[in-house]
Amino acid sequence: MQLIFEKGTPGRHCHLLGDCDVPVHEIGIRREKKLSLPELSENEISRHYTSLAKRAHGVNDGFYPLGSCTMKYNPKVNEEAASLEGFAGIHPLQPEHTVQGALKVLNLAETYLCEITGMDAMTFQPAAGAHGEFTGLLLIKAYHHSRGDEKRTKIIVPDSAHGTNPASATMAGYSVVSIPSREDGCVDLDKLKEAVGEDTAGLMLTNPNTVGLFDKNILEITRIVHEAGGLCYYDGANLNAVMGIVRPGDMGFDVIHLNLHKTFSTPHGGGGPGSGPVGCKELLKPFLPGFMVKTMEEHEDGSRAYSFAKMPESMGSVKMFYGNFAVVVKALAYIMTLGKEGIPEASSNAVLNANYMMNKLSDLYKMAYNETCMHEFVMTLEDLKHDINVSAMDIAKALLDYGIHPPTMYFPLIVHEALMVEPTETESRETLDEAIEVFRKIYETAKADPKRLHEAPLRTPVGRLDEVTAARKPVLRYMGE
Repeated sequence: MQLIFEKGTPGRHCHLLGDCDVPVHEIGIRREKKLSLPELSENEISRHYTSLAKRAHGVNDGFYPLGSCTMKYNPKVNEEAASLEGFAGIHPLQPEHTVQGALKVLNLAETYLCEITGMDAMTFQPAAGAHGEFTGLLLIKAYHHSRGDEKRTKIIVPDSAHGTNPASATMAGYSVVSIPSREDGCVDLDKLKEAVGEDTAGLMLTNPNTVGLFDKNILEITRIVHEAGGLCYYDGANLNAVMGIVRPGDMGFDVIHLNLHKTFSTPHGGGGPGSGPVGCKELLKPFLPGFMVKTMEEHEDGSRAYSFAKMPESMGSVKMFYGNFAVVVKALAYIMTLGKEGIPEASSNAVLNANYMMNKLSDLYKMAYNETCMHEFVMTLEDLKHDINVSAMDIAKALLDYGIHPPTMYFPLIVHEALMVEPTETESRETLDEAIEVFRKIYETAKADPKRLHEAPLRTPVGRLDEVTAARKPVLRYMGE
């Protein structure tokens, strides 16, 4: 397929703007060379981008079991709500009395998400999950600083955590202490006890972790850290497995980030926008960033007036204004649609789907941890790689020929030749059965004709790419005339 820069004919165009009806003033800054843009008609442009769209794969195209990312269906009612003029047509600098509906959205979303997580307050400023991690760590830092406890310079991160955790801790100025997992995939308590001390600022924990397991010692883990004077941070990226069933705040966690673009069904992928709100217990509330919505007064008819306020010891802002507001609207629509009964049902169905699929494949594929999983499970292709030289990458590429997006490959790092599969609650049993049959067919092909898998995919617009060269020598711009 040609790039759009390789198409077009000189002089061909489509008029989008009329002639300028005001005087033109030069600003004194001009390009030395005329900008080289393709010259195409409107229908040529439309056909080009439609052709590109047909080559993209999303949850509206087929099964998308991307582990640890919760690529669930995005209900259209969310988009309708966010597109309402009262939400889409506002400006962040409008007077508060003209955006009372928007403030109520933020207030309601905070109330519901605090109830789901067991937290006391929440900020919507962070723009994505990793941004939320960074914000949560800055809250921990502000807390220790306010107490004059500057010796706490280390963050403990289990090796089963999300990969962004150690990066976020480093960005916040902390040293990272990695804790190994036991054979059962859970945190090694003995190693944790050895690691904590007067220099422990906190612990970052993903639960359920990246091997799809809920740590059975979760209360003991938070107790150990708290007794050492540290705080506990909960990576909420896997909350889809437990929302409405158990609450991180009740497990002993002091701060959490959520992925609205994962757990609460707002669009995920394609570059954004995301939303990574951070919730916290009362002891961290004074340090929250940006503006918080507060109730000014309650009227006789039950309505309320809302206003923005800053926390007394706020760390400042981590983003302009109030976060990605439209994403919050979509998440709130999802929460209110499901309600108190629907939220835990979604989690239960996610766990059911994962265990159903895992058990239907366990006679062929080796599971990294042979026990009941949460919302995702991890297979290890280490034996296949050793016996017939078929890798996790080969299996993933073969799935493309069947219209299935590959699961997460080679992660978590503690599992060799890993494939991490997350069949979300929005997938039907029929879809899961079809996917299971595909996995089984690919396994049989691997045994009978391993070379064929080395060449997969065979039926996609683009075949097996040289990913190493693409990563090391990327071509990021069109170099033609």
